[in-house]
Amino acid sequence: MTTELKELDPADWEQWYRCLNTAFAGEVELGEQRALWRSLTEHKRSLGAWDDGQVVGTLSAFSFRMAVPGGAVVPTAGLTMVGVLPTHRRRGLLTTMIRRHLEQVREAGEPLAALTASEAAIYGRFGYGAATGRIRADIDTRRVRLAEPAAPGADGVRLRLVDSVAALPETEKVYARQVERRPGMLERLPGWERLETVVGGVGAGSVGQLCVVAERDGAAVGYARYGVSEADGTGTVRVRSLAADDGATELALWRFLFSIDLTSRVSFYDRPVDDAWQYEVDDIRGCAVQLRDNLYLRPVELGAALAARRYAAPVDVVLEVTDPFCPWNEGRWRLSGDRDGAVCERTTDAADLALSVREVGAAYLGGTSLTGLARAGRVRELRAGALARATTAFGWDVAPWLPHGF
Repeated sequence: MTTELKELDPADWEQWYRCLNTAFAGEVELGEQRALWRSLTEHKRSLGAWDDGQVVGTLSAFSFRMAVPGGAVVPTAGLTMVGVLPTHRRRGLLTTMIRRHLEQVREAGEPLAALTASEAAIYGRFGYGAATGRIRADIDTRRVRLAEPAAPGADGVRLRLVDSVAALPETEKVYARQVERRPGMLERLPGWERLETVVGGVGAGSVGQLCVVAERDGAAVGYARYGVSEADGTGTVRVRSLAADDGATELALWRFLFSIDLTSRVSFYDRPVDDAWQYEVDDIRGCAVQLRDNLYLRPVELGAALAARRYAAPVDVVLEVTDPFCPWNEGRWRLSGDRDGAVCERTTDAADLALSVREVGAAYLGGTSLTGLARAGRVRELRAGALARATTAFGWDVAPWLPHGF
């Protein structure tokens, strides 16, 4: 097989996307979402693998800025739209495209690369570790109740229904205020707000979309987008997105969603693992909570990535890192930092922990325990006590979360 990798020409987008659609057995052909992805495609960051005039492989990337522990937003390459035709699989094409991608990420000066995986087993060999989780739930609201505030109106929140598209200027401001508060969230560039209003995405069903905005003192402090299917007394409220500036507002929105007339269930597919409603329901067993993997992360420039975040406790540790796919990361690195800042530089000092870049990526946002990885044999402690101290330092106050796919 002779293939040629080329930057995507906008004129070839239709053929390129058809290849992706075929590789995913039609799963990415999603109506108005297709038009959205076309508008968001960064052609200069997209590759097509050509064989005899036919696109046989696709890969693209988005130029993101992602929140990391401590509130900094770090340039991050979002790997996306990766596919190879069934006729050209298992010939090294995927590996070749990802190698080119990571080299370009390094050239662009982006310390991190991230993705959401269609198949969890694919990307570990390229150094990506599962860094965030998400929960989905199907809540029987006839059986499950949320705790009420101490007194009516005590939360000071007023709710109003607003046209979902018309509400975007207000709701995007609410979303933007959340980014630095939770690792894993992405700054949304112009155009990305349309993800909030495109109907037909995963978990949204075919129902229309409504938007409720929460206000305090006349200003928007939260919102929820949702749809209602079969509002016949046993209908389901399908929550698309929810964001709030504070816990009282967040719970006011959940109480609203739990109490919509002619419905008996609330369902959603992508919420943070520490979402507050879980601690206010009177029967968690009636919520059918499931935990899923979500964002996969890999440092591309290891030193810059580790220096960009903050640490929950003082840390001074030497990491012996293996990274055969990006060999410039291999070797010993001394990481020193705390909640005020960090430095990560090469060193010849003896190593305290040994691990691969995949484990660094998994632990980077604070959602995966280094001690847990060590129990699985994926991190080795070389100096007594170093593992416990590093585990504490890499943790964070809130669970990391990616609020939408890409």
